[in-house]
Amino acid sequence: MVLAKVDKVSGEALGTGRRKTAVARVRVKAGSGKIIVNDKPLDVYFPDEMQRRQVTQTLEACGKLDSVDVEVRVNGGGQNGQAGAIRMGLARALCGLDSENFPALRDGSFLTRDSRMKERKKYGLRGARRGTQFSKR
Repeated sequence: MVLAKVDKVSGEALGTGRRKTAVARVRVKAGSGKIIVNDKPLDVYFPDEMQRRQVTQTLEACGKLDSVDVEVRVNGGGQNGQAGAIRMGLARALCGLDSENFPALRDGSFLTRDSRMKERKKYGLRGARRGTQFSKR
């Protein structure tokens, strides 16, 4: 099962993660632990501690927090969706970089796609399920 592309020349692994409508393309290579998201440092792009922790959880599970550099391009969705997409893409890239990471990432359910999506709006209703307001007169 191929989860990520690996560039043999540069030693980089590429992983794609998705969550809701967010898509993240993650590039991982050996380094000092820098995480760049859309040309900004992680703490600037995600000011919320919970979202930063969600991104770094994957690296902590593998014990590679200070040994790899991560570069991310993410678009679509909101902040939480983007953090979840980065988490999945990072897990896939780490599996591509070293297959020994797979059991730890699988057990932490970092490789599982969260399939929950927004329910579509139905015709005749105001939203997915909400109907129109009843008018007596």
